[in-house]
Amino acid sequence: MKLRAIDITLAALFAALMAIGANITSFIVIGGVPITLTTFFSILSGLILGSRLGAISMTVYALIGLAGAPVFAQFSGGPSSLISPTFGFILSNILVAYTVGKIIEMKSTRTNFVVAALIGLTINYVFGTNWMYFAYQLWFGAPEGFSYAIAWLWMVAPLPKDIIFSVLAGGLAYRIRGKVYKANKVESQTIA
Repeated sequence: MKLRAIDITLAALFAALMAIGANITSFIVIGGVPITLTTFFSILSGLILGSRLGAISMTVYALIGLAGAPVFAQFSGGPSSLISPTFGFILSNILVAYTVGKIIEMKSTRTNFVVAALIGLTINYVFGTNWMYFAYQLWFGAPEGFSYAIAWLWMVAPLPKDIIFSVLAGGLAYRIRGKVYKANKVESQTIA
């Protein structure tokens, strides 16, 4: 895939939006999970940028954080993030962006944008919560009485917010995607 200046700019924009979304509300922590807007921005990146460029932007975000920039939730970063119980959510953002982008590349209806967003949310929760559970069980030291059910119970608090923001991302991306490419005289198929 040949990246043009506009592609690099859009990927960088979404990596920056992820850094903002990871920290704008991350002072609120329920269980071991900071409340962030990263799911919203990872879904939005895939819906607007397409599968490949969306996944590239989320990979750039993850690599910036692993390099030490404080872009992850609660202004964290660095290689030690790899063993964090919530690192699975960071990894899942790449898969989310790729998957929702692929769904939209097959059929770009308003309904499909919302369905893709909700599928992305599901991927994020399943991958991230399972990573968190296994991290606490295998290497991080689980809190007293921690179980698989408690890991999922921690995810109940951010779920309504994430459902609302996923539907919002689907509707917003449907309106924005065409305008982004028209404004830059770029066909969405050439970067997807």
